[in-house]
Amino acid sequence: MRLISLNLNGIRSATSKGLAAWIESIRPDCMGVQEIRAQPSDISNRFDTLGGMKGYFHCGQKNGYAGVGIYSIHEPSELYTGMNDAEFDAEGRWLEARFDTPFRKLSIVSAYFPSGSSSEDRQQAKFRFLNVILPILTRMKSEREFILMGDLNIAHKNIDIKNWKGNVKNVGSYQKNVPGWIIFSMGSAL
Repeated sequence: MRLISLNLNGIRSATSKGLAAWIESIRPDCMGVQEIRAQPSDISNRFDTLGGMKGYFHCGQKNGYAGVGIYSIHEPSELYTGMNDAEFDAEGRWLEARFDTPFRKLSIVSAYFPSGSSSEDRQQAKFRFLNVILPILTRMKSEREFILMGDLNIAHKNIDIKNWKGNVKNVGSYQKNVPGWIIFSMGSAL
């Protein structure tokens, strides 16, 4: 199974820059997308499918802000939008697609963690988000297999952030600002 995850920084912008052709060349089975920055009316009949995959979305309520999606060649058995949290569900930060069979329970999640780098208020929002998502992931781990794809907005090492020297004093730039979480390097898990 080939999985990819992309922060699109706007689905309209990404598709105008060749996203569809790139997906056709990669041919993933499933793709998590974050920061789609679109509303359902923007997506309908335009971005419903990409590269032969059907798209499922959780849009933020605010125009041009956040939002996540999952494209898949397989139809999910169930979809869960949001985390049952009014603050972050309004921002469109979580979409879970379940691909259950009689032999396996598998969830693929597309998540967009708040960055916390713009202000102390957003850093506190990031902490609240982590407090909401950790019990969800812990419960999921005990009930089913899952793959968490997304933009975690957590820099574990200097290599994980552009211009790390210039960001050392910025709020939310490094793991030390995320109490209770251990984020490993790319390729590892939470």
